[in-house]
Amino acid sequence: MTSAPLWAVLLGNLTVCVTAQGFLAPPVKVRFDSVDYKNILRWTPPLNNVSLHYYVQWKIYGETQWLDVEGCQGIQKLHCDLSGVTSDPREWYYARVHASTLTPSKSAWALSPRFSPRWDTKISPPALRLNVTEQGIVVRLKQPRSLHKMHNSLCYNIYLMNTSGQEVVYEMDCCSKQLLINELNHMTKYCLQAQTLIPLQGKTSARSSRRCATTL
Repeated sequence: MTSAPLWAVLLGNLTVCVTAQGFLAPPVKVRFDSVDYKNILRWTPPLNNVSLHYYVQWKIYGETQWLDVEGCQGIQKLHCDLSGVTSDPREWYYARVHASTLTPSKSAWALSPRFSPRWDTKISPPALRLNVTEQGIVVRLKQPRSLHKMHNSLCYNIYLMNTSGQEVVYEMDCCSKQLLINELNHMTKYCLQAQTLIPLQGKTSARSSRRCATTL
């Protein structure tokens, strides 16, 4: 029986080693998902995702040093809250994430697009509270605290719709606690929606869900 050449044995062992360890691809679609300044980094696992753990780092644009995100080292979830370290609206940020197995095998870092809390966060519509009185419909708004913390100049559009489809728009500034809509028809159903505006940034939210009330 003829023994295999030494180079063939070594190549076979190397092939087995490489196949066993495998190549760990990095996470994909790394991006910030920010609503009302709650800045969440999200990613999608690579195709060869078997019991992966993820490690997240961040840095300010222009800086060289990457910093670990506390609470997001060796995690198995596919998101990480970076609100605490990316809260300055004047700055731009990057984040990156890599995957690791217990083997251990480590992927390359996957980088997020550059992120600005000021320009990239989406704003949500306010919650509507309606109270029907003899004078009309009293509208009160509730906005997430995180948005009020960043902006003291929020404005609102209030949309009033009757059953015939006619729509009237009212404006509320940031200092108004409530809006009284009067001169309405008695015993008539009206539906309302609200929208948040940040005039200095030209940002508007989507409209809130409809809330309806019937006048006295």
